[in-house]
This record gives sequence, C-alpha cells and structure tokens, in this order.
Amino acid sequence: MEKRPEFDEIRPFYDEEVARAIELLLNNPDFQRVMSHLFSSEEWKKMETKLRTFTNVRDFQHLIIKNLVFDLLRRTGSSAKCEGFENVSPQKSYIYISNHRDIILDSAILCSILAENGYETVEIAIGDNLILSEWIKYLVRLNKSFLVKRNLSIRETFVASQLLSKYIHFTIKDKNQSIWIAQREGRAKDSNDSTQDSLLKMLAMGGEKNFISNLMDLNLTPLTFSYEYDPCDFLKAKEFQQKRDIEGFKKTPADDLLNMRTGVFGHKGRIHLQIGRGINPTLKKLDSSLHKNELATLVASIIDKEIFLNYKFFPINYIAYDRLWGKDYFKEKYTNEDIKKYEDYLRQQLDKIDLLDKDINFLREKMEEMYANPVRNYLLVSS
Repeated sequence: MEKRPEFDEIRPFYDEEVARAIELLLNNPDFQRVMSHLFSSEEWKKMETKLRTFTNVRDFQHLIIKNLVFDLLRRTGSSAKCEGFENVSPQKSYIYISNHRDIILDSAILCSILAENGYETVEIAIGDNLILSEWIKYLVRLNKSFLVKRNLSIRETFVASQLLSKYIHFTIKDKNQSIWIAQREGRAKDSNDSTQDSLLKMLAMGGEKNFISNLMDLNLTPLTFSYEYDPCDFLKAKEFQQKRDIEGFKKTPADDLLNMRTGVFGHKGRIHLQIGRGINPTLKKLDSSLHKNELATLVASIIDKEIFLNYKFFPINYIAYDRLWGKDYFKEKYTNEDIKKYEDYLRQQLDKIDLLDKDINFLREKMEEMYANPVRNYLLVSS
C-alpha cells in the first residue's frame, strides 16, 4: 500500500506503529487510571500482557475491541442486530453514512458486527474535539480512526476539508477500505436526523470529476442506527434547557466526558443497525449540470429518506409519537404494560437531571421528541 506523508496528521496508525502506540498507551497515567475503574488489578495485568503481543491493527480490533464491545453490551443488558448485508460486498469499499446516536458506540458496534460477519472493519471519522486526552488519540488511531479537525478559522477549515476529502478518496479508491462517517457534525440531540449539505460538499472536494461523479466514486451507503433507549436522553434534555435559559451556553470537556461515559455504560436495550441501499443508482439520474448547492441539498434528501425508511421502532417510539402528535394512531403497537414502562422510564430519567430550576414539562417534551421524531420522519417519507 502506498503511504502518503501528507495524511500523517490525520490518518490511523500503520501496522508497524502499533507496538509503539500500545506502549505509549500503557504508560499513560490517565489511561491507567481509567483502566483501573474497568478491570481488577489481576484482569488488567493479563490485558497488558496480551496488548503487548499485538503487532497489527487487525489483531487489536478483532481480539480486543470486538470482544470488549460484545462484553459491554452483555453487561449493560443490551443487544445488537444488523441487517442489510445483501446491500454490500466484502470485496468492495463503501462510505457508511449514518445517523449518530452514541459518541463512541455507533462506530464500535458497526466494526464489531462487520468483523463478526466476515467483513473488514471500517475506518472511522472522529472529530478532534473529542480527543480530550493524549491517550484517547492513541486509542482511536489504533482503532482505525482518522481525525476531522474542528473549531478552525474559515481559511483553515477550507484547507483541512481539502486534505480530509483527499484522504477519504484515497482510502476508498486506493486502499479499498470502507469508512464510517456521521451524516452531520455531532449527534442530533432531538433525533431529528438530517444530512448536512456541507459534509457532502467536503466529500466531493477530493475527486477530480464533477460533483455527482466524485460522490459516486465513494459508494455512499446510508446506515441507520436505532437504539431502544438512549442512556444520554436526560443529559440531552438538560442541555436543551440550559441552552434555552443561559445565553451562549456551551458544553465543557467535562460534559463531553460524562456523555461518553453515560453512553457507553448506560442501558440501551435493543440496538438495530440497518445497512441501506447504496445511492449511486439514484445519483446517476440527477442533472449534474445543476449548481453544487442544489445538488448537495438533493443528495442529502436522498440519504435522509433511506435512513428514515430503515428505522427500527420499539414501543417507546410509538408511545412518544402518540403522546406528542398522534393521539392513538399507533395504539395497536403497544400494550398497557408498555405504557407503564414508558412512564416509569421517563420519570426515572427526569429524576437524574440536576438543574436547580427544572422545567419538568419542557424537559419531558424534549425527551419525548427524541423518541418520537424518528417515527415522524419515517411517516413523512413512507406515504
């Protein structure tokens, strides 16, 4: 494989860098502190010994990350299922472009399920705003992540976007390596998922053809995540009230860490991944002479529709929709017992919100929107 030094700042580690990266990771005091909370001293000694045997990324992912992810799901009482493998080939590379529910687990679960089913794992696009410690940088680059630079000036953003797009085209076309990328920067806090036009413009920058042809080279394949429960729902609702009540409110790095920890270790219930149909056949039909802005909006709507059609719904989604907008539209989809579980769950999550001036009605509505919006979006495109 050709190595391109221009990508060194953002790319994942090469196999020959794995042993040194693991050593740096193991010697990092912050990493050691985190691991001491996850493992007993005896378990961690065994893990350290095992980690020091790895000399390539594949072994690290298959023998450590995959097992950790499935073990974590078992421990948090969650399960994950993926459908739609008929839409992708193990021999080809794709950009899995998806809605975004959990900061860490979306891509980790996808990689683990792909590996379990005989597919290569994906490279993962991760915002450098989430690299809150040096050890996180080592860990994500060991786990096939490449960095998306955030919080730059307009000029810096343009330069960084060009480099990122070139790297993505190189990865898909030259390395024949699939990629996971979220459809927008950050999670949709209210689960009203939408693809950002600016993301599609960035993806097209790195090719040498017209806008549509450059996107077609990337084999964009929508992927839909559906979580029965979002462990961070109460944190997201809290943030909505803080943004409403505090002018210029912004989350702190400590808030991001809390969201990561809650998302990873909180109960998620059933998780469903649906690999959608690649959008190249639809892109072929678009008029490539249209302005780039118009084309980006059209392509975003094509991706959104495929994501919306592939949601998996649970009783909590139907009940939330009926509570907010549907009255008894979906009453056949849930029982009285489901309603009781729903009310108990909302009460339990609302109790976790530590605001001095809690606006319970507002917070409840925001939480219900998180579970109802996917149903509403599905209805919008399925009729």
